[in-house]
Amino acid sequence: MLQAYGDGTIFGTPYGEGPVRVVWLHGWARQGQDFAVAAALLADHGVASVALDLPGFGASPAPATAGGAREYAELIAPVLVGLASAPFVLVGHSFGGRIACVVASKHPELVDQLVLTGVPLLRRGHSRAPRTFRLLRWLNRRGLLSEARMESARQKYGSTDYRNAHGIMRDVLVANVNESYEDELATIVAPVTLLWGERDAVTPEDVAMRASAVLNATHTLVSLPGVGHLLPIEAPADLATTVFGVVR
Repeated sequence: MLQAYGDGTIFGTPYGEGPVRVVWLHGWARQGQDFAVAAALLADHGVASVALDLPGFGASPAPATAGGAREYAELIAPVLVGLASAPFVLVGHSFGGRIACVVASKHPELVDQLVLTGVPLLRRGHSRAPRTFRLLRWLNRRGLLSEARMESARQKYGSTDYRNAHGIMRDVLVANVNESYEDELATIVAPVTLLWGERDAVTPEDVAMRASAVLNATHTLVSLPGVGHLLPIEAPADLATTVFGVVR
């Protein structure tokens, strides 16, 4: 059953009894329900957890201001403090892993271990928008192209996530894709497990390998054969086993 956390605007589903040991953070355009199977398996072994719906997804309303994972981390940190059982194992998938990485760097007292999967921690190189789109954007910014025509161009040239995002959440997405987390990775002190799907085509394993080279904390890279980007759904038992193995 969903419960309100923090200031009452972030919702999540608790699993198990007793002090919360694990907090699950989902990917972009997903929700805490992605972790339902893994969280239930942990609860069967006596480990309580909470799967949050990040602001703008699931039951949680959009944030008041646009920002990337660094801003989201400052929204999530008070929720962790409010759970009153820190430090936690933070499990972050994709976008949620970005947030978990920042929280671990900026609020080390809240994080005991990190488990990251399919997380775009480092930019894979600069990719420019098509020339036609850049021209249309230039015209729009100068009032020479209507907003309606500009939106049509966004729908034509933008990524699936960009096309599906609206209002402030589109600004949040843009902020996120322009972030890279070398500084945070270098300052994390909690042990990190990088759990990756071998067939992850959204965030390939080379991202995890590059990230592991930046980490100064103790870390492990585990590859799951035959698993793609949606590891929490495709391999929940493996995820639960990994998380259970790092819970203290």
